[in-house]
Amino acid sequence: MVPKSAFVQRHPYLWEIPADYRPGMRVPLWLFADDHLLDDALGDQSMEQALNVASLPGVVGRVVVMPDVHQGYGMPIGGVMASALPDGIISPGAVGYDINCGVRLMSSAIELEAVRGLLPELAAALYNDCPSGVGTKGHFPLSLTELERVCREGARWALAHGLAEAQDLGRTEEDGCLEGAQPAAVSERAKERGRPQLGTLGAGNHFLEVDVVEQVFNLAAANAMGLREGCLALQIHCGSRGFGHQVCTDFVQDLQSAVRRYHIELPDRELVCAPLESPEGQAYLGAMMAAANYAFANRQVLAHLARGSFERVLAGHVRNVHLRQVYDIAHNMAKVETHQIEGRPVKVCVHRKGATRAFGPGAREVPEEYRALGQPVLVPGSMGTASWVLLGTEASMALTFGSACHGAGRVMSRAQAKREVRGDRLRAELEHQGIQIRAGSLPGLAEEAPQAYKDVDRVVDVMHRAGLASKVARLRPVAVVKG
Repeated sequence: MVPKSAFVQRHPYLWEIPADYRPGMRVPLWLFADDHLLDDALGDQSMEQALNVASLPGVVGRVVVMPDVHQGYGMPIGGVMASALPDGIISPGAVGYDINCGVRLMSSAIELEAVRGLLPELAAALYNDCPSGVGTKGHFPLSLTELERVCREGARWALAHGLAEAQDLGRTEEDGCLEGAQPAAVSERAKERGRPQLGTLGAGNHFLEVDVVEQVFNLAAANAMGLREGCLALQIHCGSRGFGHQVCTDFVQDLQSAVRRYHIELPDRELVCAPLESPEGQAYLGAMMAAANYAFANRQVLAHLARGSFERVLAGHVRNVHLRQVYDIAHNMAKVETHQIEGRPVKVCVHRKGATRAFGPGAREVPEEYRALGQPVLVPGSMGTASWVLLGTEASMALTFGSACHGAGRVMSRAQAKREVRGDRLRAELEHQGIQIRAGSLPGLAEEAPQAYKDVDRVVDVMHRAGLASKVARLRPVAVVKG
C-alpha cells in the first residue's frame, strides 16, 4: 500500500506524489480528493497501480487520478494517462475491458407528478423492451457483414436503420463514430460474441434509470440541455458488451510478445502495451475503435427501445412524451488529442479509464449548442443515490487533459457487497424510498448496493471545488432497471 505520507498537498483538493518518489517514475501522480476520499483511495491497490502507470514509456505531463478512483486491471478505474507521439504507447489495460462503456442522458418535458402512478408500468416496459443480463441476445441480430458496418459506422448505422434521430448523433461524443476503425483487426471470437448482442444492456453496474431533475444549479446550461426541475430524464449506462471484452482479452494476450519485441520494461504485466505507431499498436487502436463504435450503436439502439417504452406507457397521459438527447459520453477509451504540456501543444494518446472527457468552453469537439458553456459531463450515482450533470472547464483542459470523474467509485468489491447486503432487503428499502426496481437477480442487485459506492455528492463536490467541472443539475432516481 502507498502510505499517506507519500503525498504532498498542493491545494485543498490536489495531492501529488512527485516523480522522484520511486525509481522508474517518469511523471508525478496527481490525485484530486478531499481528506476522506484520499483515505478511501488508500484502501486498495489503486495508488500502487497509478504509480506503475507513471512508469510507462512515453508517459508525459502527469498521471491523473479522479476522486472516484478504485482498483482495476492494470490501471486504476478513475485514471487518466497521456503518452506522447510518435514514441508513446497504447495499453489495453489502461482503457479497460468494457471499451467505450459510457453514459447517455435524455431529457423530457414529462412532469413526475403527472405520471407517478405509471412508474411501475414504465419500469416493467423498460425491463421487457431492453434486453439485459449476462450473455443476453438483442432484437437486432447481425450478419457478419452488418456487424462490420456497425464497427465502421457506429451510431450512423442506427440512423440509417431508423433507430436514431439526426440530433442524437450531433449530441454524442465524436458524433457517435470514431474514424479509422479496423474490423479486420477484430478476432472471429469477438465478432461471434458481438453479432447477437446489439441493443442489450448487460449486467454488473450497467443500468437504465428514470430520474427526476431535482435541482438546477446552472439555469442557462440546464435550459440548453432541456433539463427542467420536476421533469423526468433517462440515463443509459452500458458499453460494448462481450464484443469489447473479447477485443481487450485478445490484445492483452497478443501484446505480450510486442513487449518483448520492443524491449519494453513493464512495472506490471497487466499494463501490457505496444508503441502506438507500431503495427501491433495500430492493430489494437483499430480494434478498440471498432468496439467503441459498436458501443455507440448499442446505446443508440437502447435509446430507441426506451423511447418506445415511454411512448407506449405514457402516450395519452401527458402531451409530450419525447425523450431528447442531452449527450452521450464514453469513460473507457484511448484517443489521440492535442494538449498543452509544459507550455507547448503536444499530440498525445490520452487513456481515460473510468474517467470522462470534459472539454471546456470553446472546444470545437463540443456540439455547437453547448460550445459556449463547455461539454456536458455525466456522473451517474448508484441505485438510491443522486446522479449529476456537470460541464467541462478551462481548468480541466489545463490540469487533467480535459477529463473528469465518471461516477461514485466502489468502496466494496462485488463479492463483499454480496456478503454484506441482501438483495431482497435492498429492493424493499429502495421501493420504500419510492424507487421502482427491476433486476435480473437479487445477488446482482446486492453487488450494486448504494453502500458499495462512495458518496457521489462528495465526489462531485471535489470536482466542482477543484474547478475541473461545474455543477448543472442533480438528478434523483425514481425507477431503475438492471440486468
